[in-house]
Amino acid sequence: MKISTFNINGVKARIGALTDWIDAAQPDVAVLQEIKSVDKGFPREIFEDKGYNVETHGQKGFNGVAILSKFPLEDVTRGLPGAAGAGREGVDDEEARYIEATVVGEKAVRICGLYLPNGNPAPGPKYDYKLRWMERLHARAAELIAHEEVALMCGDYNIIPQAEDAARPDAWRDDALFRLESREAFRRILNLGYTEAFRAREAGAGHYSFWDYQAGAWDKNDGIRIDHFLLTPQCADLLNNCWIESEVRGREKPSDHVPVWVDLAA
Repeated sequence: MKISTFNINGVKARIGALTDWIDAAQPDVAVLQEIKSVDKGFPREIFEDKGYNVETHGQKGFNGVAILSKFPLEDVTRGLPGAAGAGREGVDDEEARYIEATVVGEKAVRICGLYLPNGNPAPGPKYDYKLRWMERLHARAAELIAHEEVALMCGDYNIIPQAEDAARPDAWRDDALFRLESREAFRRILNLGYTEAFRAREAGAGHYSFWDYQAGAWDKNDGIRIDHFLLTPQCADLLNNCWIESEVRGREKPSDHVPVWVDLAA
């Protein structure tokens, strides 16, 4: 089962680029972020005609996540649990950032698609929200571990895990994506027993999944790696490979992110 996570940065603005990529890459499952569309406005028929089952958790103009799957999708849930304890009434339910579904191939895989808050400017209320959201993500991640599920959590984490994951780490020192508290929160999730799929297959610097539209970042390869797959032990046992499809960034009307893939024996 080949699964890709892709922050498309607006499904309607990039529908041509997205469908061209789908046709060429043929993912079994595509987990999308920043669809920037309400559920009713998502162009699901385009993908259903290509053989995909479609589930979305959308929001007008911002955020939004989706799962496209050639396999059946079961037990779909929307929204990250724990909003009542977030400290800002209703805000977490209003921001469409999380979707889960079980994909039933040769084995059943629980897929959690997420778009983690950016958190800038930091420090400040948006950064506090990011850290609270990560506490809730930690709680859900712990449940998946406790249940010994074949599961993965993937998407745009808005986290640069280590200095080697940025072309210019010093430029990000005070950014919410690279602040120590952000990286520590990410590490606490990993330490529950998760495998960071890309680093299980590839070491060293120079591997990025995001290049800003400004200042010629793509041409300079001034990127960061912020799109990740975290696998439970039962899922990590099925991992064949993980890679970044970086060349997609150089195509016409691209997203500022590129697809990241895992290949599972499932």
